[in-house]
Amino acid sequence: MKKFDNTRRILDSGALAVVRAEPERVLEIARGILQGGIPVMEVSYTNASAARAIDLVHDKLGDAVLVGAGTVNNGPSAKDAIAHDAGFLYSPIFDQDVMNIANEYQVPYAPGCSTVTEIVQAMRAGATFIKYFPYGAILGPKVISVIKTPIPDIPLLESGAVTTDNIEEWLEAGVEVVGIGGALSHGSSDDIAGQARIIRQKIDVFRSKNK
Repeated sequence: MKKFDNTRRILDSGALAVVRAEPERVLEIARGILQGGIPVMEVSYTNASAARAIDLVHDKLGDAVLVGAGTVNNGPSAKDAIAHDAGFLYSPIFDQDVMNIANEYQVPYAPGCSTVTEIVQAMRAGATFIKYFPYGAILGPKVISVIKTPIPDIPLLESGAVTTDNIEEWLEAGVEVVGIGGALSHGSSDDIAGQARIIRQKIDVFRSKNK
C-alpha cells in the first residue's frame, strides 16, 4: 500500500518543497513546511549529502513529513534513495531503470518529460506523476492546458516556475501538484512556515471553488 498511501499524501498536500541543501538545513526547512501545512518535500540528489538529509528528517520528524528524492536519473540512485526510505522519486528525465525499480518497490515516480509522446510512454510504463520539463517552466501554465485538452488524465506535478503569486494559474491549467523551491527554502523555519501557510490557503481555496 506504500505507493497508494504516499501518492495520496502528495495529492492531499497539493504542493511540495524542492530542496537542495545540506542535511541540517533540510531539517530546518522540513520543520518549517510541516508547521505551515505542506508536509511533503523533495531532497535533490545533486547534493552528495541527500541520503543523509533524508535520514536526518526521518530521525527527527518520523513520518510527519513525506521525504522524497529528486534528480534521480539512474537505477543506482533510485536504489540508494529507496534504501534510505525515500517516499517518492522525482527526476528531470524519464529513465526506464528508475521506473522499473520504482514499480518493483512500489514507490511513486514522477519523471520529467519533454514531449507528449514521451509523456504517454511514461504513463504507460507506470509513472505516478509527470513533470513537464523543461518547457513547463519556460512556457508557463498555458502549455499545460494545451497538453491537457487532448489528454486530460495526465497526472502533472509541475515545478520550476511556480511561485506563491502564480500558483492559482498552474492549478487552473490542470496541474495536480506544484513543486516550489525559493518560497519554501529561503529564510528561517518561521519564514518558511509563513510561506507554506500562504500556499496551503491558496490550494485549499482553489479546491473548494472547483469541487
